[in-house]
Amino acid sequence: MQAYCMKCRKKVDIRNPRAITMKNGRPATQGECPGCGTKVFRIGKS
Repeated sequence: MQAYCMKCRKKVDIRNPRAITMKNGRPATQGECPGCGTKVFRIGKS
């Protein structure tokens, strides 16, 4: 699964992805960028 890294300014594959639920109940996937280690986040499909 891919997400947009704000620091690298490109789409990257999520490293260590984990499914989370946001405060409003929507599903999301959170992980880190393999290039810079910044948290990346993708709303929707887990």
